[in-house]
Amino acid sequence: MPTVYDIPPSVLIRRLAQDLKSRNEIIAPDWADYVKTGAHKERAPDDSDWWYMRCASILRKVYLNGPIGTERLRIAYGGKQKRGSKPAHFKKGSGAIVRTALQQLERAGFIKKRGSKGREMTDIGRSYMDKLAAGLKDELVRAIPELEKY
Repeated sequence: MPTVYDIPPSVLIRRLAQDLKSRNEIIAPDWADYVKTGAHKERAPDDSDWWYMRCASILRKVYLNGPIGTERLRIAYGGKQKRGSKPAHFKKGSGAIVRTALQQLERAGFIKKRGSKGREMTDIGRSYMDKLAAGLKDELVRAIPELEKY
């Protein structure tokens, strides 16, 4: 049975974001239209559905790397801050975005806290991701026959 490891990340995250958008537990906060995704960014995201993409991406990272905490996710979503003529420095991503997304995914039942180690997938979340991956694998093989070897 195909798992999340067998699906290209961009395809999986896009489909997962569409699916999360239809759930009642995952909603973009009021401030999501105005917030930057980190100190290294100059503007807010242009995509109106960026919140669902970020939640899907975080869910995939928890699946692959869990248990994982807020700080490691902030580092994963960080980047280089431009400082004019001075050398660029690394800045972490927004902690409020990561925490809120994790809390919403926890309310949906996909992840759970694991003491001080961070959050990990629940059985419900793991089966949800695996079923989604299995459905995507069938669609992808029909569209792109070269993916059959995966």
